[in-house]
Amino acid sequence: MLEVISGFTVIWIIILAGFVVGRTGALGPHAQPVLSRTAFFVASPALLFETLADADVGLVFGPQLWVAGLSALVAAGVYLLCSRFLLGRRRASETIIGALNSSMVNSANLGIPIATYVLHDAALAAPVLIFQLAIYTPIYVASMDAATASEARRDQQDATGQKGPGTHGAGRPLHGRRPLRRARGFFALVGRILVNPMIIGSAMGILFSATGWSFPGPVDESIGLIAGAAIPCMLLAFGISLVGSRPLDRREGRRRDVTLASVIKLVVHPVLAWVLAGPILGMGGEQLLIAVVLASLPTAQNVFVAANRYESGVVASKDTVLVTTVVAIPAMIAVALIFT
Repeated sequence: MLEVISGFTVIWIIILAGFVVGRTGALGPHAQPVLSRTAFFVASPALLFETLADADVGLVFGPQLWVAGLSALVAAGVYLLCSRFLLGRRRASETIIGALNSSMVNSANLGIPIATYVLHDAALAAPVLIFQLAIYTPIYVASMDAATASEARRDQQDATGQKGPGTHGAGRPLHGRRPLRRARGFFALVGRILVNPMIIGSAMGILFSATGWSFPGPVDESIGLIAGAAIPCMLLAFGISLVGSRPLDRREGRRRDVTLASVIKLVVHPVLAWVLAGPILGMGGEQLLIAVVLASLPTAQNVFVAANRYESGVVASKDTVLVTTVVAIPAMIAVALIFT
């Protein structure tokens, strides 16, 4: 129990240091994006490579991957169902963003530090990260592309008074171009996933673990030094991001959306993980703790990025990320104390 409290204390101290840095402006106005990008593109891939290269590949693709995937998808489904009755009419794209708010966890910026300092192995965050990057991301990107395209056509028809399908030029239908556009979009998505630095770092680590390969001493030591910057950069950037945040503005009219997504993310999602890991898959002890703690992680900042990209659900995603992040660490401390 003391180790759990100590691990969370380390995380909070670094977050607090980041908040002070952001509040004082000691690192300038661009500190948060620079630290975040350093962690994402450089240090975190090195950390994932280093930890996975020494990890058991079977554990990475084992039951924890199933728990992470199924609990997230069911949590998203719960949001979709509840939103029909509790939120009134929302655009499909905004509802999808809400489902992501309730099910996609911050597996990198907080998942890796918590796996390292609380669960004592950064590789434990890999199943969640791999599921979200390799499986969940293509699903939600395809869904958002379809939803926003449909909404754009509907808006165009409403603006022009058309009731039929869109046309181009002298009455030529757009349908002939859609398959090609979709194929290009699919291959572009696959390309983005394959060049994602987290995927590259994870894939290299799994390859080295499976084959027993290793780098020469100086190269391996260099990777270790770079990997050591990942967690401080993540947590400092997160602390800086808290400066000046004011969620749940009544004027935005999205308090119910944020409340619903936050409750599902912080309560329903961990309960689903417990049901899947414990009663269904028969996990116990440390493995059950790992599954529930990782499901208790707050909403991923990537959801806010996606909301901005598609210009839908921006307010709700921003507020849900902040609310769940502030509440999640105390909630995870409670979860850790219950299961230890």
